[in-house]
Amino acid sequence: MTELLRIENLTITPKAEPERSLVKQVSFALEAGKTTCIVGESGSGKSLTALAVMGLLSDQLQLKSGSIHFKGRDIAQASHAQLQKIRGKEIGMIFQEPMTSLNPVLTVGYQIGESLTQHLKLAGATLKARVASLLQQVGIPPERANSYPDELSGGQRQRVMIAMSIACEPAMLIADEPTTALDVTVQAQILKLLDDLKTRMNMGMLFITHDFGVVADIADNVVVMFRGEIVEAGPVQAVLQHPQHPYTQALLDCVPDAEGMKPLKPIDYAWLNTGVA
Repeated sequence: MTELLRIENLTITPKAEPERSLVKQVSFALEAGKTTCIVGESGSGKSLTALAVMGLLSDQLQLKSGSIHFKGRDIAQASHAQLQKIRGKEIGMIFQEPMTSLNPVLTVGYQIGESLTQHLKLAGATLKARVASLLQQVGIPPERANSYPDELSGGQRQRVMIAMSIACEPAMLIADEPTTALDVTVQAQILKLLDDLKTRMNMGMLFITHDFGVVADIADNVVVMFRGEIVEAGPVQAVLQHPQHPYTQALLDCVPDAEGMKPLKPIDYAWLNTGVA
């Protein structure tokens, strides 16, 4: 398989407190046509890791050490201009909360077309046809290109975000909790759509989630993060069937079964005092 992304010893700190690590010594890889899920609770460093890959960390944060190799090149050292050529074209990203990620005063067709204009220099009828095709691919009628975000449902807005992220057929897609706040039926549709697009385009997908149920559905590999560090990683079936770390075991205990008969256990952090890393 072709390796798209390799992160090695990534450490992110606040500029004002360089001794405090928000992400610490994170390392993993992603291959073309595969999905790696990063799972963990809020504040575990999942989104920060993804934003570092995109070069979108806040000005208050810094990449203190480590490397981010994309297609063999360390993009952690890339300039702003170089990253601008990669974002949207070679690496797409679906951000959380599509209503706040979409501009409310611009039509969704215009917003989908922005990266096509920027990276592929499409215009006029060619641009319009490409936008219509992208909307069809994500299950939205092409005429909705003239709609504004508030005229679409939550699921439709998420599909628009997907259309924007795949517009230039990137080699890699980062999906940051793309099913948050969607009902179960729409969530299943979005997950299937993403998996189908990944397979058709042979994309590598980095999928961020809290939900081990989602991980079981779509992941090839899983990375479990806690307090900015990776506590467990490996092929998805190995991690799901034989979790080694107490935190991974606790997260799996929080997943309900299909019949609703399994007692759900709150996460017990007692293991933190036992010296388990």
